[in-house]
Amino acid sequence: MKLAFLGATGTVTGSKYLVSHNNGGVLVDCGLFQGFKQLRLRNWQPLPVDVSRLNSVVLTHAHLDHSGALPLLVRQGFEGPIYCSRATAELCRILLPDAAHLQEEEARFANKRGYSKHKPALPLYTIANAEKALRQFKPVDFGHTLEILPALSVRLVPAGHLLGAAMVFVKHRGTRLVFSGDLGRPNDPILLPPTPVEHADVLVLESTYGNRRHSNEAPQAELARHLNGTLSRGGVVVIAAFAVGRAQALLHLIAELKATKMVPDVPVYLNSPMAVDATQIYHTFRKEHRLTVEECTAACRVAEYVNTVEASKALNTRRGPMIIISASGMATGGRVLHHLEAFAPDPNNLVLFAGFQAGGTRGAAMVAGAETVKVHGQYIPVRAKVANLESLSGHADYLEILDWMRAMTVAPKAIYLTHGEPAASDEMRLHIRQTFGWDSIVPDYQQVVDVP
Repeated sequence: MKLAFLGATGTVTGSKYLVSHNNGGVLVDCGLFQGFKQLRLRNWQPLPVDVSRLNSVVLTHAHLDHSGALPLLVRQGFEGPIYCSRATAELCRILLPDAAHLQEEEARFANKRGYSKHKPALPLYTIANAEKALRQFKPVDFGHTLEILPALSVRLVPAGHLLGAAMVFVKHRGTRLVFSGDLGRPNDPILLPPTPVEHADVLVLESTYGNRRHSNEAPQAELARHLNGTLSRGGVVVIAAFAVGRAQALLHLIAELKATKMVPDVPVYLNSPMAVDATQIYHTFRKEHRLTVEECTAACRVAEYVNTVEASKALNTRRGPMIIISASGMATGGRVLHHLEAFAPDPNNLVLFAGFQAGGTRGAAMVAGAETVKVHGQYIPVRAKVANLESLSGHADYLEILDWMRAMTVAPKAIYLTHGEPAASDEMRLHIRQTFGWDSIVPDYQQVVDVP
């Protein structure tokens, strides 16, 4: 059995792993590359997968850096099943068509404004491509064993991080290969902790925060501190949040803060159609998160939902105090860009990020102190205060990853660290060595290894 690393190496995006042997192959995740241009250009290249020998795809979760290239794979000729948890399937039914819609809209906007170098600008894929991929989805229950190929089975185990997120257990002739996916946090305000894993012959482990610790400040307190500073002076808070996962956590926290009068009762707008839909899904999968029925209802009611383009544009003419939550989480696209154009130049306002900011994204640049950012072909000044919610990350930090690993009673034969920028993955390697005495490897892009 061989394992090929086709993404998430040297970066936190583009997650793709090919497990293959004589009878065919299984692709674990099929995500988009985001961030630096040299990474994004990979999205336009044919996927390095022989679809004629690919039996199936298994998803860890719905985020686009793990699922967003599926329409490209299907367009390339893949016709097999795409396995995932039931919640992941429901979220992908929102995310993939929306991603396609945004790409089509951005292409039309670029052609209208004339700022693209490509004549004409084209979307990476279309809504029709996304819908075709969705027809190949086969949802499965956590814990159910799938016989994918002769002598090769797959099982999904809850990973925290996002509703429906899973670790993928691949078993072949007694060898257990475990993909962590994105590991959630043990004390996430909404999601349950990742399942402990006692045994893995080979472990493919994320390292997003391999060199960082999360803040010890409670998420409610940190969010209240940021909001009150801006709202008290009549400013506008623009929160760039992933429409699936972080948006729902923010709504829950804001509902709690308003109920306890820790923040003023100002208007809250959720300006992301797919976030609206995703919020309702939390009612459907109540057993997979910590929220009560009442808390789910409160989170759904705390914001006014903005669905139309006209209503979105109207927000930019309003004055504060108010809170706008909008995607995308790294300010790489979506409606939040229009809000940045409107509100980032004003020093009375706050732009708040609520998740990891990959290198090369607008979010990373703004958090690092960029004085201008390019939006829709024009540079806009960033005079608003910019901050990142350190306590609201959906990824375990390095100490939380090490704690999760303590359940392993026997050292894996091999540990591969992926889904991290180079410094983070390398430091995670050192942390594992110092804590357990276990060696680990940071693989290169398209590297192929034998699975013992």
